[in-house]
Amino acid sequence: MQEAKLSLERYIEKLWATTSDWVEDFAGFLPSLIVAIIILTAFIFLAKYIAKLTLRILLKRDLQQSVRNIISRIIKFIVITIGIFIALSVLHLDKFLTTLLATAGVGSLAIGLALQGTLNNTFSGIVLSFIPEVQLRDWIETNGYSGEVLEVNLRNIVIKEADNNFVVIPNSKIAEGTFKNYSRTKRTRIMLNCGVGYESNLDFVEELTLTTIRNNFKTRRGEYIDFAYTEFGDSAINYVVRFWVNAVNKSDELMAKHQAIKAIRKAYNEHDINIPFPIRTLDFDKNKFRAETIQVEHKNN
Repeated sequence: MQEAKLSLERYIEKLWATTSDWVEDFAGFLPSLIVAIIILTAFIFLAKYIAKLTLRILLKRDLQQSVRNIISRIIKFIVITIGIFIALSVLHLDKFLTTLLATAGVGSLAIGLALQGTLNNTFSGIVLSFIPEVQLRDWIETNGYSGEVLEVNLRNIVIKEADNNFVVIPNSKIAEGTFKNYSRTKRTRIMLNCGVGYESNLDFVEELTLTTIRNNFKTRRGEYIDFAYTEFGDSAINYVVRFWVNAVNKSDELMAKHQAIKAIRKAYNEHDINIPFPIRTLDFDKNKFRAETIQVEHKNN
């Protein structure tokens, strides 16, 4: 009985000693823990503030709501992550922090390899959201398609072509490829090709064409109307006339050409200037004579 009592007392003493050590360790650890909690709390509030500030800045840009939200969340996540790392370093959990970073690195590598295409489109979407060369309602031409930009999200760009059909293009194909934006400049140079008959007075045709274009399309300072004959065609002497118009999409260019063709045709009709049809002459009698001649020469040989 006495031995059991002694064993119990020893156990209690050992337990008390262990508890005392824990209390002392916790008392020494408590200031660092409080500082770490304060730091982490401060970074959480800081992350919320920076996320709201980011949204306000992005609202000034013509971006999709989904893109603005994901960017603000990414920034919030980065700020909180920095706060966690600082709090762990204050608690002297260096080994745990190193292990966490190593695990995160391996995990990120595995996830990155598995989602390589998706992540590429995501980062490309973020890049396209910030560059001024692609904005909503711009008319762009890329990857064989041409249309108005309706949406820029983290996976793709949605454009509406002139035939009212929608085309979805992955962001990476645009960010890594080439595209043409018709809406970045208000003024566009139109190139119109035509031809006149060989009997025409070329100097008069040139002057009449320039006058017609000048009367229908206003030219600003530094802009010029160019006219040049390009070739002796099969049925006409061909030329190109280049002039400036207000155009931010393909429809504006199409209507400018439409107006120019009507005006030039009307002016040519008033001055009896001929725009020839393509002509092909087939002289069957001559061909027959040449065939018979060749046949006779072959017999003589």
